[in-house]
Amino acid sequence: MKDRVILHCDLNNFFASVSLLSNATLYNLPVAVCGSVEERHGIVLAKNEIAKKYGVKTAEAVWEAKAKCKDLVILAPDYKKYKEYSVKARKIYERYTDLIEPFGIDECWLDVTDSTFLFGSGEEIANKIRSVVKRELGITISVGVSFNKIFAKLGSDMKKPDAVTVISRENFKDKVWNLPAEDLLFVGKSTAEKLRANGIFTVGDITRCDTAVLERLLGKNGQALKMSALGEDNSPVTPISEDDKPKSVGRSVTPNHDITTSDEVWRIFLSLAEDISRQLRYKGLYACGIQLHTRNTALKVKETAHTFSVPVNSAMMLAKKAMELFKSVYKWDIPLRSVGFRAINLKDGSCAIQQDIFGDTEVAKKQEDIENSIQTVREKFGFESVKRGRIIND
Repeated sequence: MKDRVILHCDLNNFFASVSLLSNATLYNLPVAVCGSVEERHGIVLAKNEIAKKYGVKTAEAVWEAKAKCKDLVILAPDYKKYKEYSVKARKIYERYTDLIEPFGIDECWLDVTDSTFLFGSGEEIANKIRSVVKRELGITISVGVSFNKIFAKLGSDMKKPDAVTVISRENFKDKVWNLPAEDLLFVGKSTAEKLRANGIFTVGDITRCDTAVLERLLGKNGQALKMSALGEDNSPVTPISEDDKPKSVGRSVTPNHDITTSDEVWRIFLSLAEDISRQLRYKGLYACGIQLHTRNTALKVKETAHTFSVPVNSAMMLAKKAMELFKSVYKWDIPLRSVGFRAINLKDGSCAIQQDIFGDTEVAKKQEDIENSIQTVREKFGFESVKRGRIIND
């Protein structure tokens, strides 16, 4: 059976590259896009290649970045423009295939197996895309070419910026197996630590490890990880349309100060819930659970989930559910740096809502009626026409 031809396209330093398009005088300077310009707690979202050479890293505090590079230029993010260029890039990909699977705003997988009859080999198609993106959008892209999605992603990470890397059936053992295990997609920090603690340091080590041992360490993901390392990932490139239902909707925030009280968390949850609720209503979805995310000032991340019997999509109900879960798990032994939550276990609005003996259904229905009225006013006079008092006071 003929191998598939999969590309992974990764727009280089995307936020920084797009921001620099309207700041041409900064091209030869170290630049970082940051979520906040307040130096004590601002976070680096992206940096250009010059800043990278100084050791500036994504997700570190701005004051840390400036300690490495005192002349670092800070730019505020422009998410509307990033979305615009993300769409433009995907329009270019569509010239070569309709099998496109987004992986974040700046990355996509492309299945170009059938396109090779028209446009040449996978490497040739990758170089054509690289050239067109640079010429038409003014930014660069790195492309991995392989016979599966995992190795294509690995290839795009190998050479940056503005490069094409081919990982073939013939060379993948030489190119991949000596890499650190954490280079493999979905091997996060926690998984990497478990692997290292058991003498598994490289991708090749994963292939040599007994499957039963990996399953004992990682559960059902152990077998999938070994298959990925062996080049046996057969997951398809799955196009995602605007009509597709999300599996979850979430938001989090890192404010410019440490969070020290439950009252602050409540105001944040109210604000986040407004946006989450709006997204759920737009898709006609209800949440049957909440997943809480916290990161304390020691940078320890904790995620906890809880399900509930009555599906909800109103902002107030979502915020209340998130706050109930937060109070049950967080003990304030240390301040928080960031907090957020996700609406999970989503159901279509047409599903039956089961009645419950505690009266939550009636409460949820009343709250939904209130927010439907609020939504009507906002649609007529704009989103800012109605605000919650607690958010305004904050």
